[in-house]
Amino acid sequence: MKIAEMSWSQVEAYLRDDDRCALPLGSVEQHANLSLAVDAILSERVAVAAAEPTGVPVFPAIAYGITPYFLAYPGSVSLRVSTYVALVRDVLDSLRRGGFRRVLLVNGHGGNQPAGSLAIEYMADHPEMQVRFHNWWSAPRTSAKVQEIDQVASHASWMENFPWTRLAGVVQPTQRKPMVDLERMRLMGPEQVRAYLGDGNFGGYYERPDEDMLALWQVAVDETRALIEGPWA
Repeated sequence: MKIAEMSWSQVEAYLRDDDRCALPLGSVEQHANLSLAVDAILSERVAVAAAEPTGVPVFPAIAYGITPYFLAYPGSVSLRVSTYVALVRDVLDSLRRGGFRRVLLVNGHGGNQPAGSLAIEYMADHPEMQVRFHNWWSAPRTSAKVQEIDQVASHASWMENFPWTRLAGVVQPTQRKPMVDLERMRLMGPEQVRAYLGDGNFGGYYERPDEDMLALWQVAVDETRALIEGPWA
């Protein structure tokens, strides 16, 4: 089911009966005290968990995204918008040539929104294709679950602190960080953003009990699976 665990002949055999696949989109950027690869980890993991019962293949995440505002944090990597859109388009072209016709883009990073616009353009250029763009963390049911747990949730806060995004030996702060002014931050350059944010958390508690996190995760998996299963157009 994971492309990383399939051969080309197995994919060819799958395509005789089905033409769906999932392509996770992530980012490598600061996430306060969590892994720099949070967005890539979570987009791929939620896609794999959602697709597993369906047998739909999941490609490895496109790990790098658009995140110029975090470039003053070492380890953060950003692609230009034109580079990113061209990259995703090339991947879609390859999937189409291989025989895939229904593609779910499982996005884990807000800066990757240009891929959503590309999906619409791509379908106009290739009417045989159906490309869905899914922001897994802000989809309706998942977003409602976040609000049910704690209404103050943001980038690098508790809502991204899962057992699989934590770092060994790192102890999280216990306070609830006040929310930053996002409109003000959007006018800042990378160095100003770092000075303003400090550790990188936008606001909220740094962690919640695992019981809360696993309940949130199940909602996200179920919501993503529903999109994989369809109905498609």
